[in-house]
Formats: sequence, C-alpha cells, structure tokens
Amino acid sequence: MQRLSKFIFTRILGWKLIGDFPKHLKKYVVIAAPHTSWKDFPIAILARNSSGEKVNFIGKNSLFDGPFGFIFRALGGTPVDRSQSSNMVDAIVQIFKKKKEFRLGISPEGTRKKVTNWKTGFYYIAKGANVPIVMATLDFEHKQIKFSDPYKTTSNKDKDFEYFHAFFKGVKGRHSELS
Repeated sequence: MQRLSKFIFTRILGWKLIGDFPKHLKKYVVIAAPHTSWKDFPIAILARNSSGEKVNFIGKNSLFDGPFGFIFRALGGTPVDRSQSSNMVDAIVQIFKKKKEFRLGISPEGTRKKVTNWKTGFYYIAKGANVPIVMATLDFEHKQIKFSDPYKTTSNKDKDFEYFHAFFKGVKGRHSELS
C-alpha cells in the first residue's frame, strides 16, 4: 500500500512531502490546514500512506453510516457524535491514555468553510494527553505537505496559537479564498 500510495501521491498527482511524520514518537496530534475542500482528505490519506506512518482521524458519525462506513474505519477513522461534544476532548484524551500508540490527525478549523478563529479542541486534547502537536500544511499552490517538528504546548495558549498560525501563514488550500 505504501508504494502504491507514494506513486499516486508523487508521480500521478505531483505532490511532495517536505519533512515527515516524527516516526520516533508513538503519540501526538497532527493538525493539518488549511482545510478548504473534500480533496484534503484523500491527499492527507495518500501522504500518510506514502510515509508509512499510522495516523488516525475522527469524523462525524454520519460518515461511518451506510455502505461506505467500513472504508472510513479501514482508513483509521473513529466516528464521533458531534451532538454529544461536551465531553469529546476528554473522550479523545482517554483514547490516548489507553493506547500505547495513537496519532490523531485533525483540522484545527473544524470545517471546510472560511473561519477567523480555529477550534481549540486539538490543543486541549494535546495538553490533556500530554502529547506534542505536529503541524502539516495542505499547500495546494505548491502541491506539498510540509511538516513541523513536534511542538510541546506551553502554559501560554495565546503564544502557542501565534506559533501555530505563523507556521501556516501564506499556505493556500484547494480553495484559496477559504484559506
């Protein structure tokens, strides 16, 4: 699967990876941005498979219903009920604590629409699970995914978010007007 994904990702679609997932870490949160299109998901899956790193994701439970739900589960997905979101961060922190190895990919925007403020769930998941955050661009302009070094959150949330936003500054998603 890794070789086929890498062939599709690099040769057919023309994308490249700048850096890689931190293979020495067994647990971390990956934030991928900007999230502006449904095409972000297959690009991210191909990048993950090309790398050979197992990274899980969460998705709205309706994606896991019906005849195609098994595909999302096979790809590493876990359904979440957004209507029960009051305890979602704690539930995901518990997954991190129970597993020896868990890497969670998530979009900090929480939607494909234009947003002025990111959701904070990824941040509190990382803090609660005591794991670093790895940033990954979805740069459609340059057809590349660039990875950051793992970042350990501090006690200054505003400073941490300034650091995150600086990493993604100027990166254009599939629909650049939504970036």
